[in-house]
Amino acid sequence: MLLWLESPLQSWGADSKFGRRDTLPFPTRSGVLGLLLCALGASGEQKEFLSEMAPLSQTVISCVRTFKRANGELKKRVREPLLMDFHMVGSGYDDKNLWEKFHIPKTSDGKAAVGGGTKITYRYYLQDAVFAVILEIPDTHGEAFSMALKNPVYNIFLGRKNCIPTDFVFQGLFDTNDAAEQMAFTLMQEKNLIEDFRVLEGEHDGDVMTLNDVPIQLGPVKKYRDRRVTVVDS
Repeated sequence: MLLWLESPLQSWGADSKFGRRDTLPFPTRSGVLGLLLCALGASGEQKEFLSEMAPLSQTVISCVRTFKRANGELKKRVREPLLMDFHMVGSGYDDKNLWEKFHIPKTSDGKAAVGGGTKITYRYYLQDAVFAVILEIPDTHGEAFSMALKNPVYNIFLGRKNCIPTDFVFQGLFDTNDAAEQMAFTLMQEKNLIEDFRVLEGEHDGDVMTLNDVPIQLGPVKKYRDRRVTVVDS
């Protein structure tokens, strides 16, 4: 299945802490599966679904916009820098209202924090990013997945709820990885994009890294396992 992830802002966190929410330069496995589960309207732990999807591969092709030189040669545009935003967490609540008081940050022992508990959290976003994601899926789920992505039950977004897709996410079901990749290149050509890098499952020639982004349980208590990926520059 080919997914097209295009938006003014995207954010794909892998190991972010409360006060600082970083983003990887490409979509995570957990982020892509989370998007799919939103489309399906599936909530809760989803252990069976995640166990079925865990061994299947995900290839990410990062696309970058181009410009044409005087001699007709296509060159990559310089990528936009990361955008840093900040949020005030815990401010503006009425501590006399029991429900609002629940949202005010407390100390580790549950007591009121000095100064009211208001915190600033820093959030990072990719700007003007475009990705083609080739996701291996079970044959029996193709129709359900495609229908859900065309008519999602819950809103789908690219990492965070303020990262809204600006093109159709679902771009087709294909018999082979090569066929899906060819469709991705067709879309790239239509949009004056070229490949910048790709992220492959496993260890290959390139920048090998370990990510803790394969979900095995969602819901209130989330659990993940590691996977090895390789970033290959074009």
